Amino acid sequence: MPGRLGTLFRASQFLAEELPIRLAHRVQELDSLPDGLNEMPSVKRVKDWYAQSFEEITNVPRPELDKHTRERLLNPGKFGSGRSSVLSEATPNPSIKDGQYASSPGHTGVINGKKNSASRRYYAMVDDSGDWPPELQAYNSKFAQTLHKVKRRHDGVVTTMAQGILEYKRKRQRMQIDNNIQSFLDRFYMSRIGIRMLIGQHIALTDQSRHMDPTYVGIICTKTNVRDLAQEAIENARFVCEDHYGLFEAPKIQLVCNPDLNFMYVPGHLSHMLFETLKNSLRAVVETHGQDKQEFPVTKVIVAEGREDITIKISDEGGGIPRSAIPLVWTYMYTTVDRTPNLDPDFDKSDFKAPMAGFGYGLPISRLYARYFGGDLKLISMEGYGTDQSAVMRDWLMAAKPRGLATRMQKRLKNLEVSERRQVGDAASMMMMNDGERRDDAGQL
Repeated sequence: MPGRLGTLFRASQFLAEELPIRLAHRVQELDSLPDGLNEMPSVKRVKDWYAQSFEEITNVPRPELDKHTRERLLNPGKFGSGRSSVLSEATPNPSIKDGQYASSPGHTGVINGKKNSASRRYYAMVDDSGDWPPELQAYNSKFAQTLHKVKRRHDGVVTTMAQGILEYKRKRQRMQIDNNIQSFLDRFYMSRIGIRMLIGQHIALTDQSRHMDPTYVGIICTKTNVRDLAQEAIENARFVCEDHYGLFEAPKIQLVCNPDLNFMYVPGHLSHMLFETLKNSLRAVVETHGQDKQEFPVTKVIVAEGREDITIKISDEGGGIPRSAIPLVWTYMYTTVDRTPNLDPDFDKSDFKAPMAGFGYGLPISRLYARYFGGDLKLISMEGYGTDQSAVMRDWLMAAKPRGLATRMQKRLKNLEVSERRQVGDAASMMMMNDGERRDDAGQL
């Protein structure tokens, strides 16, 4: 780690500005929840966690650095090998003419003789070949310790929010939540995945013990073996099934997967998705065919590698789901368990060890994990027979794909970027036109 102090410091700078923004948004949303949901004790507890984390991150003192050190960090191209490792400028917006706005590509970035702070780039490869002052080491360590504390505090957010929704349903005597709360929970949990992704990645990069595995970059594995993760999830799901129902042997699961299938992903996300979907299938099989049955139908897990995606299909014979109930399986707190369990007031365990069975969070959260990296989780049911759950994951590792596909993907991403920039330009033009119309109307009056 000593040889990467400058790079880690730039990453810490980015998180010190980005995380408080995200945390503040969540506090504001939690405080403005409708219909008294923001008054539930568990929801207030989660809001206090986010507010406390905001305070701790913003209160980490910034180091006092001399001018030479600041120049090394902000302008890496001037030092070391002399080559600039800063990323190139963003692709120009085709809808905006040079000089139309102060932030346009044709603008120099200098306002009143001063460099515009918006031109600062965090994603710069700092030259770490030289020595850094001890203040950088102290700041990096302090910031990493703060993130450790924040991460531990937020381990129980999902289960505590689930308890808050349960409190709300019992107080309002409602079986389901409305669309506004459903949309909020989707945004809230997706944002939480992003926050934990940033924190987990930074902590992993500062942890020297993780650097021993060359296939890992932080918490991202460049060669995630799907078969190994699927087999581990199968064993865990069967163990939970045997323990819960008191079975001598849980229903068997057949895995069909290329043992050499690897792709770049976050193993923790994939493990969570597989475990939750397998647990649902096993429960459906046991409860449909009866706990006293000697032999259960085999559940199949089939993994297929396409040109762009990797798909994992879990097919069970658990009786299926009625067509009218299909939309409900994606809503939070929907469950077929007779009695939803209560959480201990001091419960603060992580998601993966939490008693989530019966809360109805398994499928909605798993779908968010899949969608976070451009994938999806779909469900097709045949009532009276069984259900197919398909997790689709995008394979972003271009080096492992044919060059033609990589070129097509890069072209598609570029087209998407241009399309988004055009939309921004069109929106700006509409705003200017509306301003002009308002001025004309004022003149006529």
